[in-house]
Amino acid sequence: MKTGKKNIRVMLVDDSLLAITMLKRILATAPDIEVVATCHNGRDAINLLPQVRPDVICTDYHMPVMDGLAMTEYIMAHHPTPILVVSVSVQQQGDEENIFRLLEAGAIDVCPKPLGGLAADYTTIQEELVNKIRLLSGVVAIGKRHKPIPPLSKLPKTAPLTNRPAIVAIGASTGGPQTISAILGRLSADFPAPIVCVQHISTGFQAGLISWLNSHTPLQVREAKPGEKPEAGTVYFPVEGYHLIIDNTGRLQAIAGEPIDGHCPSITATFSSIAAYYQQASVAILLTGMGRDGAKGLLEISRAGGTTVAQNEESCIVFGMPAEAIKLGAAQHILAPEEIAQLLTNRIRFQKIKL
Repeated sequence: MKTGKKNIRVMLVDDSLLAITMLKRILATAPDIEVVATCHNGRDAINLLPQVRPDVICTDYHMPVMDGLAMTEYIMAHHPTPILVVSVSVQQQGDEENIFRLLEAGAIDVCPKPLGGLAADYTTIQEELVNKIRLLSGVVAIGKRHKPIPPLSKLPKTAPLTNRPAIVAIGASTGGPQTISAILGRLSADFPAPIVCVQHISTGFQAGLISWLNSHTPLQVREAKPGEKPEAGTVYFPVEGYHLIIDNTGRLQAIAGEPIDGHCPSITATFSSIAAYYQQASVAILLTGMGRDGAKGLLEISRAGGTTVAQNEESCIVFGMPAEAIKLGAAQHILAPEEIAQLLTNRIRFQKIKL
């Protein structure tokens, strides 16, 4: 039945005929998605792009003739189009970082490739793929969004913040890896506080994200170990599938629980625990992403006297979670990533406390 609404036009790029067949079968279940082209390498996709004008491109990394990275770099420079990386790299040890090189080049998000119709998680991956394509179809692809950090002399002159925080918390979803990298890459190895980071990402991709971030920042980035105390100069990510919280002794804990605002780990769960323990001695930053996870947690930190930041709309790939936080009055500062880095390095005087 015709509704008058245009279908989402998708191009599939993969050298595996089996993968193309499976992806077409999955997308055929979505009445609002239409596969308009299939290609087996990046060069063919680039040649076909002006004719088919897809709304979203789904690509793998490894392909003959031209791989997904070279294709993404060319497309973002000449025909910016939302790109979703669909890959089995999470099952191939040592290959995870390639996926994040694609994100660095301008791809927007990642999704695991279904390995077979009988896989236990096939339905979950099917739903995730369709939902991500729908989300990306509304994104304006504009290439690399993060600007070189401006000289201090060109930034607005503002007084240092008066509270003396002891921890930084960051939450992000779609577009987060690129934005987190842009912030962490501007911090020094002797950054005087621990950083707790929650990134919504498909299961299996976090290890690659951590490895990739470690090559982009002088800070140490790793998964949190339950029961440890956070240390300055280290960035902690949750154990996959568990909420990451600070308990009442100041230790990091992995907590099994129901999803909050659709997510486990949840940004709000982490922010709320930090508000309870650190109170005013905290900085919380809510970055790009769909939905509302983190908005209520940011409000709790603000009410506890901490410093709160939401990413501005102009630099967001998806202005969802920050917008919700702004609506709640939770964001004391609304900034671009390069400005957030400047806030952390030049306006905040951190304290070191014994936990």
